[in-house]
Amino acid sequence: MMKIQLKRVYDDFDENDGYRVLVDRLWPRGISKARLHYDLWAKDITPSSKLRIWVHEDMEGRWDDFAMAYRKELSQSSAVHKFTEQIKQYDKVTLLYASRETKHNHAIILKGYLEKLLSE
Repeated sequence: MMKIQLKRVYDDFDENDGYRVLVDRLWPRGISKARLHYDLWAKDITPSSKLRIWVHEDMEGRWDDFAMAYRKELSQSSAVHKFTEQIKQYDKVTLLYASRETKHNHAIILKGYLEKLLSE
C-alpha cells in the first residue's frame, strides 16, 4: 500500500520523500521554482479560493466547518480522480504545503481523504 506523508515546503529535500506533490493553490513565498524539489503542482485538488480565504479569517473557529466543506469539494472534484490515477504507481507520496500551521492545514485533510479513497 502507498504511504502518504506530509512535509512543509521549507523543510529540507530528502530523496526518501518519493513522489513530491505541491498541494497549495498559491506558490510558496520565498522559494523559487528552481529551488523547490517537486514532481507535480496539484493546484486543482486544493481548497477553492473562496473556502481558503473564508477559513483564514478565523482558522480555529471555522476549522471543523472548513474540513467538512473541503471534503465535499474533494468528493465533487474530477481532478481528485485524475490525481489518484497519477500517484497510484508510487510507493511513497509526499504532500508539500507552505503553511506554518502543522495541525490545522488543508494538507492534513487531503492526506486523510486520499488515504481513505485509495484504500477502498
